[in-house]
Amino acid sequence: MSATQLAALARTSDPATVLRRFLAVDAVVTGANALAYLAASGPLSDLLGVDRALLLALGALLAGYAAGVGVLAARRVPGAVPVRLVIETNFAWAALSLLALALWLSPTTTGAVWTVLQALTVAGFGTLQHMALKVRQGSSV
Repeated sequence: MSATQLAALARTSDPATVLRRFLAVDAVVTGANALAYLAASGPLSDLLGVDRALLLALGALLAGYAAGVGVLAARRVPGAVPVRLVIETNFAWAALSLLALALWLSPTTTGAVWTVLQALTVAGFGTLQHMALKVRQGSSV
């Protein structure tokens, strides 16, 4: 994806704003996921075939993470090191989700599909953020 395509996707040509928007979308989606896990852990546990306590723990973890990413997105120029940490965390989350699915979790079919879809989504956020950071730093994508 080129810098022009990233700018079109973010609906701005300012590299710092592109990065901030991708961080903000990540924070919103992660926060919504956290709230769902916290507010509806019982029904989601049944639907996904994942332990309710795990969903509550993940919800709390994701809420804190979403808040941190949101604070970073609110900065006029997010620092490169914290952005890299978000990117690496997103890639680690995606990999660990798939690893947990393969080695540890025994979800329902819906839960397995959900796990794969959320891992792909999180990896997508990491990829967009990585590309936006490179553009902001003046590197070619």
